[in-house]
This record gives sequence, structure tokens and C-alpha cells, in this order.
Amino acid sequence: MNFLAHIYLSGINDEIKLGNFIGDYVKGNAYNNYPPLVRKGLLLHRKIDYFTDSHAIVRHHKSFFYDKYHKYAGIIIDIIYDHYLAHYWHMYSEVDFNTYVAGVYEFLMDNIDKMPPEMQKTVPNIIHNDWLGTYRSIEGIETILKGMSKGTSLPAEYIFAISNLRKYYDEMKLEFFNYFPQLIEYVNNELESE
Repeated sequence: MNFLAHIYLSGINDEIKLGNFIGDYVKGNAYNNYPPLVRKGLLLHRKIDYFTDSHAIVRHHKSFFYDKYHKYAGIIIDIIYDHYLAHYWHMYSEVDFNTYVAGVYEFLMDNIDKMPPEMQKTVPNIIHNDWLGTYRSIEGIETILKGMSKGTSLPAEYIFAISNLRKYYDEMKLEFFNYFPQLIEYVNNELESE
């Protein structure tokens, strides 16, 4: 799951939401440096990633992109799943998508000083380029993958990625509709268990 899904799955608590959002940027035991509810969000992020990476549907979808992306195939799936969540937002939320995204951007800027330095550099770029809104279209996904291939270690194989996304789009979409409610139930149980 990528940025949109991690925020969406966090529920309404802002500290949990913050922890879940910055999860990829807090390594090892460094989560202990944060307040309890931010820690809970950080650990929730790891649990979401574990659930996702272990799921048979996700492993199947990774296989569509493995030839060119290898260990990075999971990143492609995370972004594609954010696309499905954004594109079919009405199935998962009664809040208008653009209203939700504007609220997320405001939340991120209000909390930017609590984020790791690398994330503080990334957030203005996310907002300026409207990453969350961009997830809604395949063209937007291509733009994100191009940008990531320039600024990260992600291979510059976005033509292959978009071609395969189009090829497997309906199959992946239907399987996402099966997988995502399972993830929501898992996360809700995790949030209620503590």
C-alpha cells in the first residue's frame, strides 16, 4: 500500500495517521523515539506491509511486474492499489475525494515538523504535484513512475509497467476488490485490539 491507502486505513486519530504515513522513513527501533499513538501508527504501517506482502493476491500481482522490477515489483503494486482506491473512492468513503485529499495535504503541512528530515523534503513535492489526486488516472500513475525513476532507485521501466497495468487492469481490479476489504478488516481489528 502506498501513501493514500496508509492514510485512509489509519482511521481518525491524527497521531496514528502521522505514524502510518511516515512508516517507510522510520527504520528499526527508531519508532521508540515517538509518542505512543504515533508509535502505534508506525507499527500499524509495518503490519499493513506484512499483511500485504504475504497475501496471495498481492504476490500474484507482483509477478506481472517482476521481469523488469524484481525486488521493486511491490512498489509498483502499492502505487497501482492506490490508483484503484482513488479511482473507486466512492466505494470506500462517503467523503468527496478532492475534499479528502485537500484535508490530507493540510494535515501533512500541519505536521511536517514532526516528520523525519527526508519526509519533510518529500511532502512539499507530494502536495505541489498532487500525488494523491494523480493516482486516479493511468496517465497519472505513469507520471509518478517516471518521477520516481529519476529521484529514487526505482528502475526506469514505466513503459513496461503501464503496458502491463493496461493488460491486466481488469483482472487486478477485481482481485483488488477482493483483497482490500480483507485488509480493512485486518486493520480495524488491529486498531481495536489495543
